[in-house]
Amino acid sequence: MKVWVVQEPGGPFRAEERPIPQPEHGEVLIRIAASGVNPLDTKIRAGDAAHAKHPLPAVLGIDVAGTIERVGAGVKNIAPGDEVYGMAGGVAGIQGSLAEYMTADARLLARKPRNLTMLQAAAIPLGIITAWEGLVDREKIHAGQSALVHGGTGGVGHMAVQLAIAFGATVHATVSSGKAAIVNGYGAIPIDYQTQSPEQYLHLSPGGHGWDVVFDTVGGTTLDASFKVVRRYTGHALSALGWGTHSLAPLSFRGASYSGVFTLLPLLRAKGVPTMARYSLGQPSWQKVGSFFRS
Repeated sequence: MKVWVVQEPGGPFRAEERPIPQPEHGEVLIRIAASGVNPLDTKIRAGDAAHAKHPLPAVLGIDVAGTIERVGAGVKNIAPGDEVYGMAGGVAGIQGSLAEYMTADARLLARKPRNLTMLQAAAIPLGIITAWEGLVDREKIHAGQSALVHGGTGGVGHMAVQLAIAFGATVHATVSSGKAAIVNGYGAIPIDYQTQSPEQYLHLSPGGHGWDVVFDTVGGTTLDASFKVVRRYTGHALSALGWGTHSLAPLSFRGASYSGVFTLLPLLRAKGVPTMARYSLGQPSWQKVGSFFRS
């Protein structure tokens, strides 16, 4: 099979021939149709993503869509010929999806929604899993809540906006002025972060008291801003990029809570650990995600 390898940080993709891998217990062999590209993929290629622990040279590509070619022992609910997608490699030394074939833990895959092409499906997994883990698994977002998504048109952000709306929340999203129409189209209310400070747009929250849920998908000073606009006592700030040093004083003064979202954790811990099953073919999260995209 052909694979595309990056030899050094920032280096070009070079084609190589390798044997087609064989699936081990609990794994499947995927004939790859499309590979998604996320900001994290570009950071890994540049050598700037130490948290992904993916040494170079490597075959990159975290998200994948394709067809099951072969299944290993112990694999259930999936068979050759099934079309699948998932976040299944490209970190922790696991071969990624920039190849003609890859093996993957079957529990990291879901059946591709029928209304999506392979290209569309490959663009989804990392973004939607991150949004789902924060809003659904951690927050259990529901109708009647107010939510603010920072970076509402980004890879994770645009998923989070739509997901929160689908669960019945009233959603605001920070964007640049030129992208306001995009979040409007999702049914959210845009906030121009370039012209308004957190203190200025706080009045847009219910009663001006802050949002029930604030989801930071940007990191840095945007996480600091999240602490300033979360609702007092009952509010919950979440971040998918909670790196660096941050003052917790604004959060503490509001009596609110914080959760970090680290979607790579199952892949980083070890190949095939039980925690990977949370987004599997047989688990509620992935089944609901599939329904979300079919609706």
